[in-house]
Amino acid sequence: MRGRRQWLAAGGALALGGRAARAQNPRDLTVVSWGGAFQDAQRDVFFRPWMTARDERILEETWAGGIDDLRRRIQPGPNTWDLVQVESEELLIGCEEGLFEPMDWDAIGGREAYRPEAVSACGVGAIQYSFILAWDRPRVATSPRGWADLFDTARIPGRRALRRGPKTTLEIALLADGVPRNRVYAELATERGLAQAFRRLESIRADLAWWERGSEPTQWLAAGEVALTAAYNGRIALANAQDGRDFGIAWQQNLTTLDSWVIMRGSPNRARALAFLRFAGQPQVQAGLPPRIPYGMTAQGVEALLPGPLLARLPTAPPHLEDSLRIDDRFWVDNLDRLNRRFEAFLAG
Repeated sequence: MRGRRQWLAAGGALALGGRAARAQNPRDLTVVSWGGAFQDAQRDVFFRPWMTARDERILEETWAGGIDDLRRRIQPGPNTWDLVQVESEELLIGCEEGLFEPMDWDAIGGREAYRPEAVSACGVGAIQYSFILAWDRPRVATSPRGWADLFDTARIPGRRALRRGPKTTLEIALLADGVPRNRVYAELATERGLAQAFRRLESIRADLAWWERGSEPTQWLAAGEVALTAAYNGRIALANAQDGRDFGIAWQQNLTTLDSWVIMRGSPNRARALAFLRFAGQPQVQAGLPPRIPYGMTAQGVEALLPGPLLARLPTAPPHLEDSLRIDDRFWVDNLDRLNRRFEAFLAG
């Protein structure tokens, strides 16, 4: 398992609150997210306030994603994960394969309390975010205009970075090659379209670096290791706000999607996981996250609690949504395993 583990409690990292509650449960609630600055923000907005209110403890872990990791957790033997933040295709695949508990919507406030896209049989939306093109303004004199510039090493020299995996990478390659947004998945469903995407990647193979964790693009930009990178919009904005960076964001043809919370099948902490989700689904609680890291929220009514300038920086802002490609969850459910193998063969070649 790739990740780290850390104990959290209402009164500090090793406080011993909630003895009575823990005596009735085999272990503390384990919450798994993406680490880095994002999980730091979740800790302040969701985890610690919930623990303070209930006087009990959370065990945090981080992971790098991947349906195979979730599948292994359900194999015979102890599974220590309870509540996991997953990407959209992991939600669908895991639900179809029975890796997750069905979501008890009555226990977390009802379907009507959430945006329609946040409601599913096995999960509840956590955040909406976008993959954007980012660069370090002091180091890159020519501002990129879109994904095509990521592949134009003559116009903007230097190394590039993409997320290691076919999802988002293949879409970006086709968008950069001039395929219209409304044709991307139709083309990826054909051998011709896949060949076109991999040819585009091959054209800059020598200049490509591959990131696996959301914290790596900001680290690589700050160190001057890459000139351009695909990145999560919130990580780039947070580096500018907290670390004094001057990173640029190109929203043109951003790729937008939703992460969800799921409860792992057979979790002995299902009731506490649901209690946490009910707390974290309140609009006044969710409104605390975008000022820390600008991702779109999933509870109805959050926007009314946020100032206009902040709303304009979110991936859910109308101009950003209008220029976005919505990641096709069903395409990736049907093709993820096959394209993972093909992508790894490309890297090995």
